[in-house]
Amino acid sequence: MSDAAELAELLGGEAASSDLLRLVTCGSVDDGKSTLIGRLLYDTKQVLVDQMEHVAQTSERRGDGYVNLALLTDGLRAEREQGITIDVAYRSFVTAKRRFQLADAPGHVQYTRNMVTGASTADVAVVLLDARKGVIEQTRRHALIASLLAVPHLVFAVNKMDLAGFDEARFREIEGELDTLTAQLGVGDAFAIPIAALHGDNVVEPSPRMPWWTGSTLLAHLEAIETAGDRNLADRRFPVQWVIRPMSDEHHDYRGYAGQVAGGIWHAGDDVLVLPSGLRTRVLAVESADGPIDAAVPGMSVTIRLEDEIDVPRGDMLVDPDDRPATARELEATVCWMSERPLQPGARLAVKHTTRTVRAIVEGIDGVVDMDTLEQHEAAEMALNDIGTVRLRLSGPLMVDPYAVNRATGSFILIDEATNDTVAAGMVRSVRA
Repeated sequence: MSDAAELAELLGGEAASSDLLRLVTCGSVDDGKSTLIGRLLYDTKQVLVDQMEHVAQTSERRGDGYVNLALLTDGLRAEREQGITIDVAYRSFVTAKRRFQLADAPGHVQYTRNMVTGASTADVAVVLLDARKGVIEQTRRHALIASLLAVPHLVFAVNKMDLAGFDEARFREIEGELDTLTAQLGVGDAFAIPIAALHGDNVVEPSPRMPWWTGSTLLAHLEAIETAGDRNLADRRFPVQWVIRPMSDEHHDYRGYAGQVAGGIWHAGDDVLVLPSGLRTRVLAVESADGPIDAAVPGMSVTIRLEDEIDVPRGDMLVDPDDRPATARELEATVCWMSERPLQPGARLAVKHTTRTVRAIVEGIDGVVDMDTLEQHEAAEMALNDIGTVRLRLSGPLMVDPYAVNRATGSFILIDEATNDTVAAGMVRSVRA
């Protein structure tokens, strides 16, 4: 049985059919992102009657001349302005085929760090373009970030086709530029769809004004994307978040290790290696909040019980003895710098990786990416929103995989210990023991 088939079987029919898809929407400020989100919510009937009445009244008062669905995102914008969810606002919606969690990332260049936050957990990045402008710097920037963060699926929504006369030749021209861009970035799954979010063309319903487009609508494409194969089901990884040892007489001998599965499929009877101690044992049981389960897959929060009473504190990692992650003392990583204060070699920071935190010193900055050329150039420091490559020397071992192999065990954040601020998001490129 294939990994994807086993995952589908483990999830079960109903659960598999309602599989959650995490989206991040990005695009320049005037590309129509708010209108697209509003259109998706309205056409999938996720908007309450009183909300629509409020939007209609506000549109009339503003003199828009139409019901401005972009106003439906006002709640998201208000949330963002309050500083909640570090400037990325989230919204969930459901269709008959799937559940969606949408991360709305700001479009301004200075908010690149926010897009990194939204894209870090996304299955799909929806990048908007204005059909009149075609591929611009922000398109390249957002596609680059999505590829660096290994977002498995990329969808280019070529918007405002109404202002381009619904012209197929214009769409094909942009599609060709996007093919060149995604080939340069090495993106595996990318798809372009011509839409007009203002009128709903090809967003949820097919457009009668673009009969030349025989592909899916945006929603139909999102509903059909397969994500089972995106999860790392091959490499068993379980960072220990919490040790459960009840003090009651009833559970006096109970000892379980709680956390979220970061890789592989976990069953009772699996051989286990505990890192960094190197102790070996077996899985006695895998339990959810409802009791023992047959197996656990990436993303599931479970408790794992072991056959032997060995010392396994928070921050340790349970792994497959025959398939170990690297135990790293030095890292080479791609970093998005999120602080107003520039990063310079010699900086001392904390590295939070899965459930483990160690201190680190920045040994060097190897380069920063030029968003115009997508090439890396030498730099003495990294400024706010820069994306580049750094080398870190760690005070203690971290158990890591390359980010391209496992997004959970290949990612980390950097913390300024003086302020406790998160100052960077990092992705492991290579390690040295």
